[in-house]
Amino acid sequence: MQITRLRLKNWRNFRTLDIPLRDVTYLLGPNASGKSNLLDVFRFLRDIGKAKGGGLQTAVADRGGISKLRCLHARNDNEVLIDVELGTSPDAPCQWRYVLGFKPEGKGAQRILISSEEVWQGETRLFSRPDKTDRLDAMLLTQTRLEQIGANAQFRELADFFGATVYLHLVPQLLKFSDRIGGQRLEDDPFGQGFLEHLAKTNERTRTARLTKISKALALAVPQFKELRFKKDEMGHPHLEALYAHHRPNAGWQSEEQFSDGTLRLLGLLWSLMESHALLLLEEPEISLNDAIVKQIPLMLSRLQRDKKVRGQIFVSTHSEALLSNPGIDGRGVILLQSSPDGSKARTLDEDESRLIMQGFSVAEVVLPKTRPTAVDQLGLF
Repeated sequence: MQITRLRLKNWRNFRTLDIPLRDVTYLLGPNASGKSNLLDVFRFLRDIGKAKGGGLQTAVADRGGISKLRCLHARNDNEVLIDVELGTSPDAPCQWRYVLGFKPEGKGAQRILISSEEVWQGETRLFSRPDKTDRLDAMLLTQTRLEQIGANAQFRELADFFGATVYLHLVPQLLKFSDRIGGQRLEDDPFGQGFLEHLAKTNERTRTARLTKISKALALAVPQFKELRFKKDEMGHPHLEALYAHHRPNAGWQSEEQFSDGTLRLLGLLWSLMESHALLLLEEPEISLNDAIVKQIPLMLSRLQRDKKVRGQIFVSTHSEALLSNPGIDGRGVILLQSSPDGSKARTLDEDESRLIMQGFSVAEVVLPKTRPTAVDQLGLF
């Protein structure tokens, strides 16, 4: 199952949005056009349904409150609305649809109330809120049925799908120096502090198999690299160690603190791609990586989509010319974001753009120039 269509109203940059989505979707756009905010829609749905520490109120509060979520261009409408369709493919009938609208209880109020919540299974609407029960007890409108185990039995497949969403934007310094930086090292932390804990909790046989496969990939991309291993220190803390070619036997082992930023980013990317996710959100995977490596990322994603063991939906936000120059990118999976005085807009490729890509031009050649700020050349005069 995958998300086949997304509609938004008053979500962050977007006053309105209506886009189809594919098994691999590339989000392109200039800075501040809303790429990260668009990915956050799916993290938001995941956070609502979290078994521990989740729920609508927490998900909104964690993002700074409703004032930070609601589009600034929405002058008189204070409702935020998310409408998601799911199916086996964009061309297949819709299997599930989830609609969630919410707004503040009153002007300046911190508490959020549900203005609408619907779940559709095919052509059948399972429920629509607010209903009679909600009108008798307004406190019920502070919780979605998505987050309630006792209320989501009919559509738990949908709740589980959202709950399996993974976001990755690994920051190498957080992984290298997490003990010194401090803070919570959560297993599902997308920025790297919990990455080693996640590896430690993975079944040993699975972990070894994945690291062996990653070692082979790193040997192709990282000079002098030979082997990767998982190890715990005397205090029981997990570590990764890499062996590099060295003139002295056993003298080439290095811990993750000594890895290059690019090596850590690539390692984290490869690990995440081998895990089975309903939805994987990759934010600028090209950071710290050599362009020759970056150019292979679309091919890796395409191959993984053909692997039934790890197949899931993938969204990628990127600025990378190298990544988008790969000729294997399906133009139907490209979404172009553009800023406007009335909020950000998002669209699929038009007929001319699609025709050029079908003729052999790359997305980097056809679409990327349209994300270029019009006055950027004047920046050199600063």
